[in-house]
Amino acid sequence: MTYSGKNKDWFLEEGAKVHIVDTTLRDGEQTAGVVFANQEKIQIAKYLDKIGVAQIEAGIPVMGGSEKDCIKAIVGLGLNASIMAWNRAVIADIKESIDCGVDAVAISISTSDIHIEHKLQTTRENVLKMMSDAVKFAKDNGLYVSVNAEDASRSNAEFLTEFALTAKHSGANRLRFCDTVGILTPLATFRYIRTLIDAVGLDIEMHTHNDFGMATANALSGVYAGATHVGVTVNGLGERAGNACLQEVIMGLRHLMNVNVSSNTPMFREVAEYVAQASGRILPVSKPIVGSNIFAHESGIHGDGVLKNPLTYEVFTPEEVGLERQIVIGKHSGSAAIISKFHKEYGLNLGNEEAHILLPMVRDMSIRLKRSLFDKELMYLYEEYKRKKKNPK
Repeated sequence: MTYSGKNKDWFLEEGAKVHIVDTTLRDGEQTAGVVFANQEKIQIAKYLDKIGVAQIEAGIPVMGGSEKDCIKAIVGLGLNASIMAWNRAVIADIKESIDCGVDAVAISISTSDIHIEHKLQTTRENVLKMMSDAVKFAKDNGLYVSVNAEDASRSNAEFLTEFALTAKHSGANRLRFCDTVGILTPLATFRYIRTLIDAVGLDIEMHTHNDFGMATANALSGVYAGATHVGVTVNGLGERAGNACLQEVIMGLRHLMNVNVSSNTPMFREVAEYVAQASGRILPVSKPIVGSNIFAHESGIHGDGVLKNPLTYEVFTPEEVGLERQIVIGKHSGSAAIISKFHKEYGLNLGNEEAHILLPMVRDMSIRLKRSLFDKELMYLYEEYKRKKKNPK
């Protein structure tokens, strides 16, 4: 993928490094109706560190109470990941973060006119001053600083550039580009991010929301444009339709973009299940990367292909994300799948003739039950077939 600027063509360089910033414990917990117990937040932080994320956004210290206690506990774990706290562009917030012992802060303020006028009820000039003062205070206290441009995707391009330059000159380490209401498309994302990088020369983090189902696509498009960090949540938790999904982004970077992301991906399913339970949000069977159906094959053509070579219908192995391949027997199954099922799981070697006799019996039962068949139901059909063969009358 190339981008034609005034004087150059740009492309994702070989060996590009992308840092994963996980905000499950902050933005993920802001999902309506979701509350993590402190022990759950600590366990999730441990999981994220084992996966290998670069930075964990652990929460909002200014909330005080158990929130602050939990952030301190996560800092005290001695994890390899950087621990970041979220703050408004208010020095009092940053003081609370410093008290927690975090090594990094996110300083967030809106940059779109609709937010500045109606939410903050202030001016662009005051936004720049508040942000700059907060960044300088954080840097004076030795913190890594991400400046969050909230609603960046609906911001005036010239003002957003001025905002980013002000952040850079104040000492910020990176800019978090927030598609707060999920209105970007991949092509628009690429254009925004490439233009911003050319103008400012500051590390960019993608923070994309999924309101139109494009959070992961937009995050990856930002990486194509040169973004060095991607904000994610486990299972795509987040406000409204959620955020870019950690599992999708990492596997997309690895398999679709050939970006080397050092991640312990075999933990993905285990972590997905834990966060689903802790959040009270069911993990859909068709959830990309970690859903139980991702490696389940029923269609006769697909099943036959996978049995001959899994790469015919699988881009990566189930073991890579902590899953197992399933050959499901039901209405759409073929004889090859039945033969394989009986051989591998039941130790019975069916011939082609037997499989072809069983196949319509399987399909009829599947249609009656409106689902695929359980093992005991398959064995029932097999026993029925054996009885009829022994006593044709």
